[in-house]
Amino acid sequence: MSNKEENKEESVRIGTFICLCGSKIGSVIDCKLLADFAKTFPDVIYSEDNLFACSESGLASIKNAIEKYNLERVVIAACTPSTHESLFQNTIRESGINPYLFALVNIRDQCAWAHMSEPEKAMEKAKELIALNVSRVKLLEPIYETTVDICHSALVIGGGIAGLTAALSLGNQGFNSCIIEREKELGGLVRKIHYILGTGDPQEYLKSLIEQVKNHKRIKIFTNVKIEEINGFIGNFSTLIKYNGRKKELESGVIIVATGGREYKPREFLYGTDERIITQLELEQKIVADQVKGQTIAMIQCVGSRNEERPNCSRICCVEAIKNALKLKEKNPRLNVCILNRDIHTYGFKEDYYNEAREKGVIFIQFDENFEPIVNIKTNKLTITVKDVLLNERVTLKTDLIALSSAFLPSENMELSKMLKVPLDKNGFFLEAHVKLRPLDFATSGIFLCGAAQWPKFIDETISQALGAASRAGTILSKEKINIVGSVAEIDEDMCIGCGNCRDLCAYNAIEIGERQSEYKAEDIIQEPIVELTWYKSKVLQAFCKGCGACIDVCPVGALSLKHFTFQQISNNFTK
Repeated sequence: MSNKEENKEESVRIGTFICLCGSKIGSVIDCKLLADFAKTFPDVIYSEDNLFACSESGLASIKNAIEKYNLERVVIAACTPSTHESLFQNTIRESGINPYLFALVNIRDQCAWAHMSEPEKAMEKAKELIALNVSRVKLLEPIYETTVDICHSALVIGGGIAGLTAALSLGNQGFNSCIIEREKELGGLVRKIHYILGTGDPQEYLKSLIEQVKNHKRIKIFTNVKIEEINGFIGNFSTLIKYNGRKKELESGVIIVATGGREYKPREFLYGTDERIITQLELEQKIVADQVKGQTIAMIQCVGSRNEERPNCSRICCVEAIKNALKLKEKNPRLNVCILNRDIHTYGFKEDYYNEAREKGVIFIQFDENFEPIVNIKTNKLTITVKDVLLNERVTLKTDLIALSSAFLPSENMELSKMLKVPLDKNGFFLEAHVKLRPLDFATSGIFLCGAAQWPKFIDETISQALGAASRAGTILSKEKINIVGSVAEIDEDMCIGCGNCRDLCAYNAIEIGERQSEYKAEDIIQEPIVELTWYKSKVLQAFCKGCGACIDVCPVGALSLKHFTFQQISNNFTK
């Protein structure tokens, strides 16, 4: 350990604050006893327990203690850093202490909740975590965040209803935005949707939305676009696009992904072999054009989903089937409509439409997933054989038309995912940073998502999420500068051998390999210096780095370290 670190251990003044979090921690752990325990450590000159450390009075108490006791380091034992670390850091900053001279101990999730039925073990673990962090906080050094200028414009990828809504919201907030759409027309999948459950006309809404976007002075539109390259970081993205044979570079401070999805074209149930076997979306087009023929229509649910290839439920299929069934009954009450299903998922208040369909005579037949319906075409007649779960026997239906409720698939997102450096889930949809805490964000800062790019959604849900994504983007675009996290990786160039392991592993492309040249002068032979060696060294791009520390573990020579989480800070386990 360096003399600097030894001196730091001798001189720091530490304060500890133990939060009861109401009863979430206090009902399992004796926080007053834990605060008394913290006082027994050298350099801990003040310790207290607090009912809610994150409350206004709790934060005020922390500020008062810092000022009264001239504290230099702070340890707070409370809940998860994911939700409260930034709050406590801001409080400490306001008190004149560098926000990185602080440690947050998660005794709620890791102690009180993990060992709820074993309070003695929860207490013992909480003591150990307090001890470790009191020891670590002595070695913490001030870290100063850097700032970068922001390009006050947004890039919206996708010109469907999600992208249009997000761009219009940003425009109305006073921010410029560009919409790039790979198709020749705006509107996405909603162009094919002509009615919804309840009131409202999707086509009229879409027409009005497109007109508002096209006439908005702060929105530019590019159609028939292919994305060539995306570079940059939060506040400063650069996207190279090709459209109508021309190339253009678009600068933006944020990116909103609204690429939507598409209907699966079935390989099951003889689809494509007979024009009377169609998808729900194709059925809707026929209903609108008044081209539905016959007296009996059968629908088959879960086509291409909830199977080994696509285990997920496509979520909107049941509602689409009921929507079309009700519309058919509205046009022809005598029409026989039968929906063959494994089960019906009508979320929330949409259950009312399921009940309405039954009241209007729509028949629902449940089948076992291990005995799927069998479609036959004999002598130009369509029949479906299905084993009815309730009757426990096989039933053969004669029908004039079969509508398949096919899976909802993501757009072809893989290439875009790699360009943006954001993840996809196992089904190919974009994956948000956190389903509860950051549902509209990616792990990569400055990039947001909305609509069916994330998972299958109804139109109203898509609009709500697009407005949310625009609001999140606005929190960045409204600033003149943005802080770059201070806890980033750093490289000792003298030790680095330029192997590239760190660069290859980095999920954020925050490390690059560059040439470093050294000059060698052979004084006894010639007078001029000559370039003798070329070294390859790693370099951390701080604006990209998220401080995850993954690169540290793969460096074969130990040239990498992470600010705020150095080896000494982690390994200096203080024991009383």
